[in-house]
Amino acid sequence: MKCPVYATLVVGAVLVLVAAGPAAAQNPTPGQAQQLLQQAQQNPALAEQLRQRLLQSGLTPDQIRARLRASGYPDSLLDAYLGPGGAGAGPQRTPGAFELAAVRAVGLPPIELTQGQLPVDTGLIRARAESVQSRVFGVDVFRRSKTQFLPLLSGPVPPDYRIGPGDVLALIITGDVEGAYTLQVMREGYILIPQVGQVHVANLTLEQVRDVLFSRLGRVYSGVRRTANATTRFDLSVVNVRANQIFVTGEVTQPGAYQISSLGTAMTALYAAGGVTERADMRAVAVQRGGKTVATLDLYDYLLRGDTRNDVRLETGDVVFAPTYQTRAEISGAVVRPGIYELKGGETLADLLHAAGGFRADAALKRLAVYRMLPQPSRGPGSPPRAVVDVALAPGSPGGPGDPMGGVAIPSLGVIDGDSVVVDSVPPLDQQYYVAIAGMVSKPGLYPWREAMTLRELVLLARGPKVGADLREAEIARLPADRVHGELATTLRVPLDSSYLFERDSNGRYIGPPGLAFPGKGTPEVPLEPYDNVLIFQQPDFNFQRTVVLRGEVRYPGTYSLRTKGDRLAELIKRAGGLTPRAYAEGIRFYRATGTAGRLDIDLAHALADSGARDNVVLQPDDSIVIPEFLPSVKVLGAVNSPGSVLWRKGAGLDYYLNSAGGFAPNADKGTVSVRYANGRVRTRVHALFVRNDPKPEPGSEVFVPMKLQGPKTDILPVLATVAQMMASLVTIIVVAKR
Repeated sequence: MKCPVYATLVVGAVLVLVAAGPAAAQNPTPGQAQQLLQQAQQNPALAEQLRQRLLQSGLTPDQIRARLRASGYPDSLLDAYLGPGGAGAGPQRTPGAFELAAVRAVGLPPIELTQGQLPVDTGLIRARAESVQSRVFGVDVFRRSKTQFLPLLSGPVPPDYRIGPGDVLALIITGDVEGAYTLQVMREGYILIPQVGQVHVANLTLEQVRDVLFSRLGRVYSGVRRTANATTRFDLSVVNVRANQIFVTGEVTQPGAYQISSLGTAMTALYAAGGVTERADMRAVAVQRGGKTVATLDLYDYLLRGDTRNDVRLETGDVVFAPTYQTRAEISGAVVRPGIYELKGGETLADLLHAAGGFRADAALKRLAVYRMLPQPSRGPGSPPRAVVDVALAPGSPGGPGDPMGGVAIPSLGVIDGDSVVVDSVPPLDQQYYVAIAGMVSKPGLYPWREAMTLRELVLLARGPKVGADLREAEIARLPADRVHGELATTLRVPLDSSYLFERDSNGRYIGPPGLAFPGKGTPEVPLEPYDNVLIFQQPDFNFQRTVVLRGEVRYPGTYSLRTKGDRLAELIKRAGGLTPRAYAEGIRFYRATGTAGRLDIDLAHALADSGARDNVVLQPDDSIVIPEFLPSVKVLGAVNSPGSVLWRKGAGLDYYLNSAGGFAPNADKGTVSVRYANGRVRTRVHALFVRNDPKPEPGSEVFVPMKLQGPKTDILPVLATVAQMMASLVTIIVVAKR
């Protein structure tokens, strides 16, 4: 792994370059400079981006040159990008490594290249790909594929941040004297201010450095005073922080040395090293400085409570050490966050449950089981290596809203390494005591049974009876007390009353649907037993209204409700006032939706004349009946020379209408002519020997002449040859027989 020593961030959090420039002898190596130059040349818009950055900075060309000179760069390094009016301005060229690094020295934000353009090693690593999620709590939190957790190498800095070698400060003087300086903290801990000299700033906070500068600058600039009438003022800020080299070792994904920001903490180092392994002790991560442990970090404070107060800031040479775990226990079952957790010395079962987030809503809060590894001397041949500790739970004082323990007192049971805690969950409904209700209720199904539960309460849970329920009595099927003769259930009838309706009017009377009258209130309550099945009956012959549609030539067409299940067609026509004078009874169109029956062949005249006739059908829900007007024409379709309609002629046969339509076409199939009558009946021409039976069209009929099927032509010569051969053979047989 590369270990760069540069302090200036040129491209976001990806590229680390020098801030001090040539004066500090920390320039990029020739190979890195060449690499940056090649990448920059692939971005033709980079020069324009640099020019815009300088023009929008608000700095004059002289001020930019002064800052470059103070940082050890040539005065004219950025003249090509200062735009018109700048002395020495010339044609723009693609910026190189020094130009991009000098942007930070001027005090401007870095220029960002396209992501992925410059893969420079920054000392950070990517976590190894993990196909299986770790069961150890907290391990997966540190596994990442990006370095967004790492702090930026540029300000602002916190108030307690102490200046050290490698930091870059910006000093701006205004008033009687104008000046801007970018000052690097040298290895010896001082900064060099032109006309002022060396100022020692190492291990001082930014506010303390300002106090020192009031004294030092006041010696050179008389206008620098702490009073309100000061004529010269200055401002000091941190434009870039140093990089510390720290070491991460122990149970981490990739131990080693890392360069991280001086703002980085122990958590930063762990993220940089790819996180801890499954063997790490996350409760006691040590930070060692100068051979002594200066802090111990409990990662559970961060993982469980988001508390980072103990996350100390690292210094150069610090060692972050993740030891191996001491005590771990697994918890599974009805807890919020099942997994494997670490415990400190003295922590108990209650601490383990709190770490797992407490009980789920479906947890069985009467007892839990702890599976414990037996000591080695107790593991004899053939004996199990584990024992089960049954832990009884008792109700305790509720801990307020959001109490993860759900108001349960947890015994003070110590947890040892290897324990496995199992919290049982409440069994599903079909595995505990229940009662069932079916029939005429709004929500039939299974419901939990409880002690002293009554039938009225079950009907209430089922949201009351539906319209059409018979509330005189109900049936309860109960588990038999004796199964000697193979009984599956015993049934009993229990009385109901109108109070089971649950709804009342303004006078307090129960409101029920139309139908049977229900008994008044006063029936005794019916207690239920586990696994009872309740059936709420439907009123005998209860049905909602059934309707049929009658349209066309009747006196009162419309949608009619059937009065009984036996209403017939003739009765419906009579209720509608009978047929009009224009009605054509033979053309009735009767459609039945029930059973997708479709159009029925009905002889209405026969049905009206004889109430017991087959055509006087019993009506069904959603029947549709249309009585058309008299239509004195016959339609001829199909393979005829002139398809169309022909006026109906009383007594005329099929040939009359075929001839009126121009006769058969050459491709007509004359033997299968059919006639569809207005009521839907279809008849086809029948030829039997020398007798022909033709259907006679009636008003509103349709005559259809199909076309012959087109098939391959038959060669008659082979057929005649075969027939002649057969006849010759037959004659030969007859002659031989006579002899």
